[in-house]
Amino acid sequence: MADTLQEILLAPDRRPAVVKDVENLVDAEVAGKSGVSGLAVKSGYGLIKKINSTFVSDAVDSMLDNFVARLEPYYAEHVKAGSGSFADRLTGNSSDVADALLGVTDDRAAGSRRDSVKKVYSKLRPQAKKHVEEALPRLGELIDKHAAAVNAG
Repeated sequence: MADTLQEILLAPDRRPAVVKDVENLVDAEVAGKSGVSGLAVKSGYGLIKKINSTFVSDAVDSMLDNFVARLEPYYAEHVKAGSGSFADRLTGNSSDVADALLGVTDDRAAGSRRDSVKKVYSKLRPQAKKHVEEALPRLGELIDKHAAAVNAG
């Protein structure tokens, strides 16, 4: 039985499927956005994917280890509790989990040598937390699905 997210999500034979599932999650979250801000998100995302069709999967893959490390304490609590879904645990701690996950991109932006990247990121960051919080139920379901598959095998 796999007890850590690292065992579940980062195993070499499982990682490509996890990256693809996270990319699909991002696609679904973007598609579900509405209103003026949703239109802006959809437009920007579409443009990025048009310019570089592998941008999202490459970004997910390059940051996956760090995202998993940030989620690991929440997963350990979930395993220790022994009940409920991981999606429920994430949504029950949505503000803290969103900050933890965004810490990965915060670190990446802070480490950039390009001032333009830092400037754009600082403008987008306040809205990003809301979007991450909204995506947590799907993320929890994705992780629950992979955990069930690993533990069934």
